[in-house]
Amino acid sequence: MSDIGVIFDCDGTLVDSMGAWHEVDRTLAAEAGIALTKADTDAITTMSLDEASAYLHEQCGLGTSASAVKEMIFERMRAFYAHEVEARPGALAFVQGLHARGVPMAVASSTSPDMLAICVERCGFAPYMKAVVSVDDLRTSKREPAVYDHARSFLGTDRAHTWGFEDAAYALDTLRAAGFRTGAIYDNDISGSWDALAARAELLIPTWEDLTAEAFLDKVRA
Repeated sequence: MSDIGVIFDCDGTLVDSMGAWHEVDRTLAAEAGIALTKADTDAITTMSLDEASAYLHEQCGLGTSASAVKEMIFERMRAFYAHEVEARPGALAFVQGLHARGVPMAVASSTSPDMLAICVERCGFAPYMKAVVSVDDLRTSKREPAVYDHARSFLGTDRAHTWGFEDAAYALDTLRAAGFRTGAIYDNDISGSWDALAARAELLIPTWEDLTAEAFLDKVRA
């Protein structure tokens, strides 16, 4: 058993995509003459795609059904993941550094499996991951630890020796309550303000360029 494992969130953590996710909701709503409130966007941030699609239809009046909203979002975001998404600066180097030092890693994401696979492959992370897991695989959300435990099962580590890196405050709450180690990277205030992340994470960094794999391992093994 390795002495440490790492599970990464994808959107906003490894890749620069949260702006696209927030924009697709607003754009689709605006095209239908609907203005999303801050309460709407705050609620959607914590939801799986199925939950968000249902919310946008049932609470905001978007689309003819929740499944129709989901397909509209899919269409826009598939194109983004296939042709536009990029890794956050320094993220790939950090992952490669951990891999070179024998640290097993996985991705656990709220993004649907097909788009997640495209994203991880396009941005160069796929060769270094033991598993790439979506909440959709387990019919759950990151309000529960199941997706992290499923990813962890591929690493051979227990919760106390597994780090979860997230940009979302609510996901850090889940990790911490379940006994995982918690790392955070700031992305935007919608996902989690600096103060909110700092209150929840054992380790908080502004960007991946601020932390090398070697420095991270020195910190956690000290």
